[in-house]
Amino acid sequence: MNTAQLIALDLLVTLLAAAGWLGAGVAAAARRARVATALLAAAAIVTIVRVTTAVALATGGWWFAQDRVVLTGPLLGVAGLAAVLVAGPRLITAVRAGTPGNSPSAVVPLLVAGYAGAAGLLFPFLVGYPATWGDVLVTVALVGTAGLVTWRIAGSGPPLWTFLPVLAMGLAGVGAGFASGADLDTGGGPAGAHPAGHGVSVADLRGPAEPAPGGQVRRYTFTARQTTVEVAGRTVEAWGYNGQVPGPPITAAEGDLIEVTLRNADIGRGVTLHWHGYDVPAGEDGAPGVTQDAVPPGGEYVYRFRADQVGTYWYHTHSASDVGVRMGLYGTLVVAPPAAGLDLTLPVHTFGETTVAGGPGAHDAAPGTPVRLRLVNTDSVPHRFVLSGTAYRLVAVDGADLNGPGELREVELRLPAGGRYDLAFAMPSGPVALFVDGEPGLRLGVGEPPPAPDGWPELDITRYGTPADTAFGPESRFDRSFTLVLDRGIAMVDGVPRYAHTVNGRAYPNVPTQLVREGDLVETTVANRGLETHPWHLHGHRVLVLERNGHRVTGSPLWMDTFDVRPGEVWRVAFRADNPGEWMNHCHNLAHAAQGMALHLRYDGVTTPFHGGHGD
Repeated sequence: MNTAQLIALDLLVTLLAAAGWLGAGVAAAARRARVATALLAAAAIVTIVRVTTAVALATGGWWFAQDRVVLTGPLLGVAGLAAVLVAGPRLITAVRAGTPGNSPSAVVPLLVAGYAGAAGLLFPFLVGYPATWGDVLVTVALVGTAGLVTWRIAGSGPPLWTFLPVLAMGLAGVGAGFASGADLDTGGGPAGAHPAGHGVSVADLRGPAEPAPGGQVRRYTFTARQTTVEVAGRTVEAWGYNGQVPGPPITAAEGDLIEVTLRNADIGRGVTLHWHGYDVPAGEDGAPGVTQDAVPPGGEYVYRFRADQVGTYWYHTHSASDVGVRMGLYGTLVVAPPAAGLDLTLPVHTFGETTVAGGPGAHDAAPGTPVRLRLVNTDSVPHRFVLSGTAYRLVAVDGADLNGPGELREVELRLPAGGRYDLAFAMPSGPVALFVDGEPGLRLGVGEPPPAPDGWPELDITRYGTPADTAFGPESRFDRSFTLVLDRGIAMVDGVPRYAHTVNGRAYPNVPTQLVREGDLVETTVANRGLETHPWHLHGHRVLVLERNGHRVTGSPLWMDTFDVRPGEVWRVAFRADNPGEWMNHCHNLAHAAQGMALHLRYDGVTTPFHGGHGD
């Protein structure tokens, strides 16, 4: 049983425990002593089972069990034990004597145990990780208040002044929750050596003005404007660069200089260009409020960087990106030598409920023609691809070539939001079909395409390819170690309490900034306590995947810029801090980022003058 299944089981067990204790209390109040006794026994057994699920969760990581171990488990255990010791004898006596057994001394403890169980059920959804002292005080106060109110309703409760200590406890917990915490996470490394406000500005960390020797200058002008697109035979409102969706493709050779002038015609929320997965200088990164101001209607911004990473990438707006990318402000960036054969870049995007693989739906290719399919997921959720009709190789992930990729047949490829897969094969004599989420996406060759396959296993990319040496690995000595626990809960977002997507219990812009120094070797552990997948994306750096769920990568070295952390998963990744700047570090389900699941990573000595947005 994996961690996600254990989380679901623990919630189910907690629900059953809460229902059992509450049912016992209601049955006792309704003068059903025999039913109340049976429910008490069942609730006690389920409460003991919950101890087992909490221990099992702890084996997947302390993050998954912390609240169960330090708060909700002990609270339910103490309340349940009290119910057994106080209400149990009275109910057994009532059953033997044939009396109702509905005295407050029997009813109240049972209901209090039920309230404790309900707290354990609600806590993971409303608060999440971590359970702080403030959370402990508030939760105990709420359960205690509910118990006192029940006691008074039962007709023999304590005087009102006894509520005051419980209320004071709750208020102290609320106050602790609003207290500001540290705004900097050093990851166990030294604190900053540069005083605040002193250092190099991201505005000065710009790209070169000339290409590498032998390279060319590739100039583009993009104008963001409202437009319409045809999708599945209907016209839908969209935003596009130069009125196109996707935007104009950018192609270059290694060493070329790419220069893009961005203009905004009528996008009121502002626009930028973020080069997803491309490690540009910080001033070219396109994160509003971090590396630049968003380009307003009538404004412009010039991006300039050298094409020194070969591979498949993409660009998109990072201003109100949840809306802007969904509406169409995205395009592809491919840096590659001249291709022999058929080289297709396929951005996959969803408009409404229709998913489209960019480009025409059919291509002709003679048998033996080398084919490369560059799959780009521009959505905020993963897509599943299968290639039917031929064997192929997955030759690159997120623009980085894999070492010794083996031949694949009849497997499913799960591509994270923002990620890219490059597939390569020689065209067979028969037709080839690419399916996206079970639907036809592309057809190559002549003839009846193969049918949509069903039930093919998912490729585990951490075990695919051939191992090779890397500059660092799982056993390296890391200068800084960060942990990001992804969850949901009530947190402050822009000064307002909201039900947010959280990182370590806090929401952007209140998540502490990660501090590194140039040259540091940095490891990051990302754990997902929630029920949704979070594609994690650090700007300005590719990370080497070290482990997933405690298992080391056994295939090709896996360099990624966006990796899917599914519910219950724990990823351990690392990178060399070699690109000074202040960088967004966020979930690439862009709705999640807009709802708080984002933070900054800053190099010591780097400052930003931009504070007009959140870089979401």
